[in-house]
Amino acid sequence: MGTAAAGGGCGARRWLPWLGLCFWAAGAAAARGADNSEVLPDSIPSAPGTLPHFIEEPEDAYIIKSYPIALRCKARPAMQIFFKCNGEWVHQNEHVSEESLDESSGLKVREVFINVTRQQVEDFHGPEDYWCQCVAWSHLGTSKSRKASVRIAYLRKNFEQDPQGREVPIEGMIVLHCRPPEGVPAAEVEWLKNEEPIDSEQDENIDTRADHNLIIRQARLSDSGNYTCMAANIVAKRRSLSATVVVYVNGGWSSWTEWSACNVRCGRGWQKRSRTCTNPAPLNGGAFCEGMSVQKITCTALCPVDGSWEVWSEWSVCSPECEHLRIRECTAPPPRNGGKFCEGLSQESENCTDGLCILDKKPLHEIKPQRWSRRGIENASDIALYSGLGAAVVAVAVLVIGVTLYRRSHSDYGVDVIDSSALTGNSLLLNPAMQPDLTVSRTYSGPICLQDPLDKELMTESSLFNPLSDIKVKVQSSFMVSLGVSERAEYHGKNHSGTFPHGNNRGFSTIHPRNKTPYIQNLSSLPTRTELRTTGVFGHLGGRLVMPNTGVSLLIPHGAIPEENSWEIYMSINQGEPSLQSDGSEVLLSPEVTCGPPDMLVTTPFALTIPHCADVSSEHWNIHLKKRTQQGKWEEVMSVEDESTSCYCLLDPFACHVLLDSFGTYALTGEPITDCAVKQLKVAVFGCMSCNSLDYNLRVYCVDNTPCAFQEVVSDERHQGGQLLEEPKLLHFKGNTFSLQISVLDIPPFLWRIKPFTACQEVPFSRVWSSNRQPLHCAFSLERYTPTTTQLSCKICIRQLKGHEQILQVQTSILESERETITFFAQEDSTFPAQTGPKAFKIPYSIRQRICATFDTPNAKGKDWQMLAQKNSINRNLSYFATQSSPSAVILNLWEARHQQDGDLDSLACALEEIGRTHSKLSNITESQLEEADFNYSRQNGL
Repeated sequence: MGTAAAGGGCGARRWLPWLGLCFWAAGAAAARGADNSEVLPDSIPSAPGTLPHFIEEPEDAYIIKSYPIALRCKARPAMQIFFKCNGEWVHQNEHVSEESLDESSGLKVREVFINVTRQQVEDFHGPEDYWCQCVAWSHLGTSKSRKASVRIAYLRKNFEQDPQGREVPIEGMIVLHCRPPEGVPAAEVEWLKNEEPIDSEQDENIDTRADHNLIIRQARLSDSGNYTCMAANIVAKRRSLSATVVVYVNGGWSSWTEWSACNVRCGRGWQKRSRTCTNPAPLNGGAFCEGMSVQKITCTALCPVDGSWEVWSEWSVCSPECEHLRIRECTAPPPRNGGKFCEGLSQESENCTDGLCILDKKPLHEIKPQRWSRRGIENASDIALYSGLGAAVVAVAVLVIGVTLYRRSHSDYGVDVIDSSALTGNSLLLNPAMQPDLTVSRTYSGPICLQDPLDKELMTESSLFNPLSDIKVKVQSSFMVSLGVSERAEYHGKNHSGTFPHGNNRGFSTIHPRNKTPYIQNLSSLPTRTELRTTGVFGHLGGRLVMPNTGVSLLIPHGAIPEENSWEIYMSINQGEPSLQSDGSEVLLSPEVTCGPPDMLVTTPFALTIPHCADVSSEHWNIHLKKRTQQGKWEEVMSVEDESTSCYCLLDPFACHVLLDSFGTYALTGEPITDCAVKQLKVAVFGCMSCNSLDYNLRVYCVDNTPCAFQEVVSDERHQGGQLLEEPKLLHFKGNTFSLQISVLDIPPFLWRIKPFTACQEVPFSRVWSSNRQPLHCAFSLERYTPTTTQLSCKICIRQLKGHEQILQVQTSILESERETITFFAQEDSTFPAQTGPKAFKIPYSIRQRICATFDTPNAKGKDWQMLAQKNSINRNLSYFATQSSPSAVILNLWEARHQQDGDLDSLACALEEIGRTHSKLSNITESQLEEADFNYSRQNGL
């Protein structure tokens, strides 16, 4: 303390810390004249010892904002340690020191630190950075530490160079330049793609080491996105402007198809072959293929030649039976190229003795009158029959003509009534007093387009999915259309009372022109379709119930229904107004599926497969399974990520497989967690001619990517005479509140035109995101300049602002006779909605029993049902299977539900081989072995 006081009171004198003395200013001035800093003596006479050794030296430091930094020194042996900054000694009062003894060497250890403030650094103006060093004294002499620089840290706001967006072809090189803002210390640069960090060490195609630039050596489609340069140091982080990179693909032609058959059966016609711009298909604005997609050549088909008889041969000699014969051949000419064979007999016989032969010991002339009298009676009966039939036909024709003339003369509106039963062989409905069934019909106002005044028949065509319904269409001069639809036939042929839920089960049919311009131009709404439904009778053997072309199915496992019992099980899809009302941000992701009867009890969980339209990701979606109560309210059963022992949900990319114990009405809902949550939409374009022969209508649909949603669109379009012009595509629609734009591009300028200000239409985000009730579509009207224009080519661009984009390439003929038909649905699930017994399952029953017996038994090595679940990608909520009497059987039921289309036994066999619990491969089982297994199984169960 005395030393500190002496130093503090030196005044004009100079304080020398290593001596603890004050010198007069003159001496100090002399020292400064020699050197602008105090010169420390090399040594001080003292007792023998060692020079100080620095255990810790001051490190370079940065001052962040206004926070001071601390510099530390530690040395041994050291009597004193002081800091010297920028050549000036730091006052003793600013030092904080601690002293200790090194136990190993017995030497004195001293530690000292000082604080340096921002103000001190800013007030220093020298040729170099602000610096400080330590000086330590011992009995032997002094030692100096390294110089530690102190700088003020900062990072400017603006980048010296922002990355710029690029459009590059696939496999091209992408170089994005970035020069970060000036800063101390220098900023580190990191690249983001769609807000996710880029790791160049995991992707050899990307290099971020070259002077902060991003280099992609060979562009891939997945490299499209928004790129951001991030600069950061210890002070702050800065973001550059985002650069949009679009990797496009120019279209390429596929191989030509085989030549089609000649379009005529006889004479001169044409054949055609086609190719598509799908090798590859143009993407992200890439150029469409140049050239023709269809080639035609002339062909000549051989005409069929019907056969004709030669002249009769001469009569043969008279036989013992008193008859002679003559023959003729069908060779004048013979039938060729599919022609008809000659009609009539090729052989003829008659009596050849003029009554001289004896028959039954009587002269022939005595018997002949009796035979001819019988023939006369028969001929007279035939004449009466034919006369009666002719009179009946004439009477019916007169009646029809009379009633028709009467109705036309007494009608105030000139009503024509046409019934679709005419297409199925039924007679024309002529009852003018018949009223439409108001329980299933609606009235539509709008223009009715008839192609020809003399041809007012509104032809109907069978629905894509259902038998033809009885549709009555009344066309009045007031342009009102009333559609009455009778109850349609269902997939099952019989309706059992007491099994189905009560309600309106009306179906739907289709209206389509017969190779003509569509008759009805605008039907803004169509008959209400409340549900699709199918049924099947199942027993102890179980089976599978499939709703064709909807993705909905029900798997009843073997043994789920007790023996000696059988149930009629139904399954339906609600196609009317959804009863599930979304709360807040929650959206409906699947159809509402009902299975029943609700009072049926099962001993083993059944598997219900429901399609959904979510782009599955636990990071962006919280997906729930909900069930409707008897009171009509919806309750949450579970979240698909929850652990539960009451039911199990397995979410695949396009469907959810649910294991349940009770029947009812179920649906999937989703709550988006982030703006990156994506709904998968199916986009499709339909076209048809309008009333004006020069106009052509395009209708673009955006619906949830579930088969049943698209089935509804197809049905509506068939009602309106629409034709699918391009295969539907998937659009990933983000929940980022940005709207959807639909536009028509690249219309041939001198052949077609579109109405002004209608080439682009925008749909609000909420209309797309929550479109659970009606299919979303936009209509465009095109007009051709001349009737000779029959080909239409354009692009339909569907894009979400700051989101995904899809291009539909329309290249079609507006003439239906030349238009190629595009298949709506695959045909695998369109037949046999209900399958019962062993044939409904992919795994033979005998093989299934051996698997369950093997894996249900606990194993010390862990090769049990848990390993079976893991190998089949079932990694969570294993407690549900642990509560089942046979966990392996339930796992195999889930496998059956997931693989109902492919039935890939090889994948299951590979999983079993990896576990090492079986030595036989299921995929090598021969067909005869499968049949034998099924036969033995049937014998065991009394079939």
